[in-house]
Amino acid sequence: MDKMRVGVIGATGMVGQNYVQLLQGHPWFQVTHLAASPRSAGKAYAEAVAGRWVMDQEIPGEAAGLIVADAGDVDGARKACDLVFSAVSMDKQAVRELEERYAAHDLPIVSNNSAHRWTKDVPMFIPEINAGHADIIPFQRKNRGWKKGLIAVKPNCSLQSYLTPVYALIEAGYPVASMIITTLQAVSGAGYPGPASIDMIDNIIPFIGGEEEKSEQEPLKILGTIQGGEFVNSAGPAISAHCNRVPVTDGHTACVSLKFEEKSPAPDEIIEIWRAFRAEPQELGLPSAPDPAIIYREEQDRPQPRRDRDAGRGMAVTVGRLRECPVFDIRFAALSHNTNRGAAGGAILSAELLKAKGYL
Repeated sequence: MDKMRVGVIGATGMVGQNYVQLLQGHPWFQVTHLAASPRSAGKAYAEAVAGRWVMDQEIPGEAAGLIVADAGDVDGARKACDLVFSAVSMDKQAVRELEERYAAHDLPIVSNNSAHRWTKDVPMFIPEINAGHADIIPFQRKNRGWKKGLIAVKPNCSLQSYLTPVYALIEAGYPVASMIITTLQAVSGAGYPGPASIDMIDNIIPFIGGEEEKSEQEPLKILGTIQGGEFVNSAGPAISAHCNRVPVTDGHTACVSLKFEEKSPAPDEIIEIWRAFRAEPQELGLPSAPDPAIIYREEQDRPQPRRDRDAGRGMAVTVGRLRECPVFDIRFAALSHNTNRGAAGGAILSAELLKAKGYL
């Protein structure tokens, strides 16, 4: 299979760098275009990120020599690639307008940004949960007069550690009425360089701007339906979130309490549901899809970020500590890698899904 030419806009930032790293050797996609701000444009990528490459591995050879373009040069991108990943850092309105320009020029764009998460005809994917939301694309194209262009986004990283295990229970016939979530979020979720070390060492910060609202609201779109060519949010579950920044490099943990609408499944049944869970990305064999998607650990002290964040190449959700809850029905801990599953890796998986469904 000929590889699809892909570009990354915002390629010099932390998320953009992770796209470049994760796309190295991808069986379907090949990086042929990198773009960033005008101050980086015209430089070789290795020069543009010199002194600020923050990934664990060296700069991929296929990217190092590419000349960085101006992210605003949509015509140049159109000549160089067929799909764009967006990790630009600008205000929301500017991001929204730029992504729409790319799509209007027949370039599908899969975005890490929040600018289009609440646009009524833009899918917000966790592919194991709402792969069917790709069906909005024909409506989106018709609404905007686009032929090949499209916009798809990924949700906030804070909810990806827990929503797939919750969805697995809903899908198995146990609808959830309400949830209380406490997230323990890694410093990398704030981008590079993140919070000052003097704020994080020997400390926890019990506030992350906008995170609680995203954690409470975005799941309702992901669990929602397409009606009349736009998304209608799910009526529930009701979610109460507490989001905390903790001194962990990578890996967001969530402590979850659930109340079911009717009866609660037994703990053994819940574990079996999680271990047996497979969704469209696994059935399609998408290159970035973890299999299994959910890993349950029996140990009393797991999951732990340092030990479990890289499970499934950083794309799986690891769950543990399932037990009865004296206030709700059950409680458990869950973990995912926030910069892989929660950022670039999740967007790459979404692009794979769109390609497998014939939209790219």
